[in-house]
Amino acid sequence: MATQKVGLVESVSMAIGGMVGGGIFAVLGVVAVNAGALAWFAFIVAGVIALCAGYSFVRLNELVEGLTGPISFIERFTGSTKLGGMAGWTFIVGYMGTMAMYAYAFGGYFVELSGVHGALGVPLRPVVSVCVIAVFVGLNTLGAHASGRTEDLLVGLKVLILLAFGGVGIYYASAHGDLTTGLSSFGVRPIIATAISFVAFEGWELLMFDQDSIRDPKATVRKAIFVSIVFTTGLYILVAVVTTDLLPASVIQTNAETALAVAARPFFGEAGFVLISVAALFSTASAINATLFSSARLAKSLAAEDLLPQQVESGGEEPVRALLVLGVLTAVFSAVGTLDGVTSFASMAFILIFGAVSFLALRERGTSTRTWLVPAIGVVGSLATVLALFWHLYETDLHALGTVLVITVIVLAAEVFYFERESILAAI
Repeated sequence: MATQKVGLVESVSMAIGGMVGGGIFAVLGVVAVNAGALAWFAFIVAGVIALCAGYSFVRLNELVEGLTGPISFIERFTGSTKLGGMAGWTFIVGYMGTMAMYAYAFGGYFVELSGVHGALGVPLRPVVSVCVIAVFVGLNTLGAHASGRTEDLLVGLKVLILLAFGGVGIYYASAHGDLTTGLSSFGVRPIIATAISFVAFEGWELLMFDQDSIRDPKATVRKAIFVSIVFTTGLYILVAVVTTDLLPASVIQTNAETALAVAARPFFGEAGFVLISVAALFSTASAINATLFSSARLAKSLAAEDLLPQQVESGGEEPVRALLVLGVLTAVFSAVGTLDGVTSFASMAFILIFGAVSFLALRERGTSTRTWLVPAIGVVGSLATVLALFWHLYETDLHALGTVLVITVIVLAAEVFYFERESILAAI
């Protein structure tokens, strides 16, 4: 029997779940450390850039015949299969970065809940991060993944918890005179934090890869993308205001990995810390599972089209080889990277993708102001955030900057060699 196609409500839920999945639990502390009380502003700017990118995706989607996706957009509008393949590689690398970030956050919350930070001189957080990745690689190789209804339930539960946190937190901060916008201390730091926060808006684009399972796909995807980005931006603003108002900068700095849970203590007590931490564990675990499931199948489809090495494609229904490769690389990122470095790396990958699609939409602009102005904002915003991201890493973490640059060079070199392998080998 054919699988029942999903409608607008389910599509919105999928897009919100893709963004809220684990990003806010992992990235909030890092954004707050860099933007202070203006963390909410960083999320607004990132949300606007994401919304412009969403418009660009929708615009290109409506210009092509049939049901395609971002990789097909690039192939279609550039006339280059190689550029499409390189975009596919960037998607895969970006998803590895987000999974590493989720695993990092999972390990951080697990350690704080258990109260055990290490044993025999070995820190526990990296071990837990690697183990949770291994668990979901194993489950996915067996074909186990959450059903659509279960994911909808988990998304609803996570959103309700965050709304309760934000609503009660705003009331508590107002009652105690702690509510502030931070506008008096406006500077360059919130703009830099925008670049770091960008990864929290990754996830809605997965709808573009799954249009054949959606009713009236082009219209439904258009509405779902806009609604989900606007709603998620509002949710992030609420959570950021509460966290930065209730926690001193020094506390956020010390507890960047678990800032959201620590911020619940003033009004929910220790029970609030436990509730948010448990929600973070479920949320980040669910995000690892969903991202691994989708990215492994994307890798398998790219290999089937000779856009990735054929060795990635396994013969069975489940993409076992892709799962193993993605799992190993993600585990390495989460074990040896810093939260700031992993977050920055993942953000950069999706800023580049969203900026590239915005540029294509600008090239294919129509006669109305909207068809060129919105993509232009996406292009300029993406370029500015990439520059801000590199400046942030240069100022704060040269080791992370070096790691990001080395990985970027390795990925680009591998892409160029793979797609130009025939001419390179012939020249050799």
